[in-house]
Amino acid sequence: MMQAVVVDQPGAPEVLLLREVPIPKPSLGWVLIQIRAFGLNRSELHFRSGVASSGSFPRIPGIEASGVVVDAPGGEFAPGVQVMTMMGGMGRNFDGGYAEYVVVPAAQVIPFTSDLPWSTLGAVPEMLQTAYGSLTVGLEAVEGQTLLIRGGTSSVGLAAAVLAKRRGMTVISTTRSAARFPLLEQVGVDHPLLDSGEVAEPVRALLGGGVDGAIELVGANVMRDTLLAARPGGVVCFTGMLSDQWTIPEFYPMDWLPNGVRLTAYSGDASGLPAPVLQEYLDAVEAGSAVVPIGRTYRIDEIVQAHRDLEANAVGGKAVVVLGMPD
Repeated sequence: MMQAVVVDQPGAPEVLLLREVPIPKPSLGWVLIQIRAFGLNRSELHFRSGVASSGSFPRIPGIEASGVVVDAPGGEFAPGVQVMTMMGGMGRNFDGGYAEYVVVPAAQVIPFTSDLPWSTLGAVPEMLQTAYGSLTVGLEAVEGQTLLIRGGTSSVGLAAAVLAKRRGMTVISTTRSAARFPLLEQVGVDHPLLDSGEVAEPVRALLGGGVDGAIELVGANVMRDTLLAARPGGVVCFTGMLSDQWTIPEFYPMDWLPNGVRLTAYSGDASGLPAPVLQEYLDAVEAGSAVVPIGRTYRIDEIVQAHRDLEANAVGGKAVVVLGMPD
């Protein structure tokens, strides 16, 4: 048996129930992982509250996890290998990472080697995959470019700033509270910017023109303003929906898109995070040349409070649940 968080039906954070359930058994092509830590994500709030576009109940939620391999009947991974996993229907269509063990398809398991604490490793999978994919696939960002991160104190926003600075980019990152400027500066942001709802004008004034690229993490409600912050030939990547506004009523491209500005999107999975990229990032963190922006850590029996904190935007970085013995 194992401890797991189960949601029988959608609702408020209190529907997250800690239970004893059987440890799952892997079939051929799947991998049993002992979870040591897992990150919390806004998409899990959407699922828990019943507004997600996919998933079924009852369900163990959680779209990511970090831990060690227990069994892989197909021989894809040896027992004891450190791994991360994410997405691919995890926590929606089959049971996810809010548990002591999880079974996932071997294709969405990424191996690594690290002496970092599990509280740090648990923050990485979805955050790094999304930030890396937004920069590489969504923006095709290159060294020396300017970058606007709209929603900069989110976990993905902070990770994107870390990756962008490692690429030699100049980073402008927004927050709705000036009290969070130090958090942005800690991850290397060059220009923290207070977000009043309209940032295009101050961004253009700051640079003498628009940015080369922008990552939109707030949502459709501010995307038009973000598009106006990009230069002709610039790219805006729609990645996140912190505002929970996903769609644009009566979208008229000729009116919305400034001349020459390109709009893309990024929504990836484990295949979007190559193992060498993950290993290089973890090695850089261990060497002190990169950081993992952790906001708070929790025990699994604190999952209800963790979701309350996420809903209140009170974490200030990545929220992580650590299982087992302390690091």
